[in-house]
Amino acid sequence: MNENIVLMPYLARITDLELRRKLSASGAVLVRGAKACGKTESAKQIAGSTLRVDQDEQVPALIDTAPRRLLLGETPRLIDEWQAQPKLWDYIRHEIDDRRQPGQFILTGSANPEETVRMHSGAGRFTIVEMRTMTWQELGYSTGAVSLANLFEGKSIDVIDQPTALEFILERLIIGGFPSLIDKSVQQATDINRAYVELLAEVDMSRVSEIKRDPNKVRSLLRSIGRNTATLAEITRLESDIREKERTSITRPTIYDYLDALKRLMIIEEQPAWNTHIRSSYSLRKSSKHHFTDVALAVAALGANEQSLLNDLHFTGFLFESLVTHDLRVYAQANDAKVYHYRDSSGLEIDSIVQKYNGDWCAFEIKLGSGQIEAAAKNLLKFVSILDTKKIAPPKSLNIITGTGISYTRKDGIHVISLGSLGV
Repeated sequence: MNENIVLMPYLARITDLELRRKLSASGAVLVRGAKACGKTESAKQIAGSTLRVDQDEQVPALIDTAPRRLLLGETPRLIDEWQAQPKLWDYIRHEIDDRRQPGQFILTGSANPEETVRMHSGAGRFTIVEMRTMTWQELGYSTGAVSLANLFEGKSIDVIDQPTALEFILERLIIGGFPSLIDKSVQQATDINRAYVELLAEVDMSRVSEIKRDPNKVRSLLRSIGRNTATLAEITRLESDIREKERTSITRPTIYDYLDALKRLMIIEEQPAWNTHIRSSYSLRKSSKHHFTDVALAVAALGANEQSLLNDLHFTGFLFESLVTHDLRVYAQANDAKVYHYRDSSGLEIDSIVQKYNGDWCAFEIKLGSGQIEAAAKNLLKFVSILDTKKIAPPKSLNIITGTGISYTRKDGIHVISLGSLGV
């Protein structure tokens, strides 16, 4: 063994508690997330044994002859990249029925199997943990002094954290939250993230369903999604953007197919529109926003660097919004909530609505600089004023997340929160 190799200590993930909780309740837990987001390392912390489905040469030979042998081992048994052999799903389902014990298996996968693959429901046997790349709190860049849990309780904020420099935010947009990049420089992370995008275009997009997809068209679509990050990028918009900016064309059916493959690979996520009640003649927009699973992939797809981000702070603001939305998703999941957005036909837009399953909700405007706080506050107050209070409860809190400022509660009750203070 090379004595010069230093193994990085495992950094706890917010989803670790959820994984343990759900494993104690169900026969198996399915951990889903993009390639290299940390699923396997997280599962290994509690796994008793491991089967690497995509690497173990015995798997193809045993899957049709003696599949149960693949499931034998100390529990919980980690079945890594299970989707490489979708038949395992039903074998595991039957094994759970036979054993009648919780905590038997952890399944991890970086792609969802095709819809054409016949699998019986795992209802009552499987629970699911969605895993994403690392948040600022997990990376140690946020103190977590302002917790989403407290925002749902309507508590005021009086936090004195060190302001975050714009240059640091730009670096984090480029590096991103993949665990393997924790100790990498900006240049090293740039090279690795661009290679991730290249392999996605050249290999993964065709391998995901054994359908050959044009790498150049994949790159064009990825760049278009990057340019339209955190916006209502409908198919028609992506189509025209590719035609105008890429000087090429992709048919709508091809865009639909490629987007579906990207979702199956968990490379892009949709932020759905919030369905609510307003006292207005305006109609609600129902389109979702598109985000990369990690904002660094948008930066990599576009070939951006620190200087280009600094030169176009308007666009960088959208990247920052995507970064914050990513972190909000992780914090929301830990608080039994999901993240939406709001927009109506008047053009009024709220960047993020975080709503619990019980109906409690908080609203967030996301602004890179502190100079946009007043406009964001007016937006939030206008939004609340048009809600039909007979049909929907008032928000638990109104919030503005900024990049470079400090965290406090304004006289009008709106919280201003630095991303360096926000946590679970």
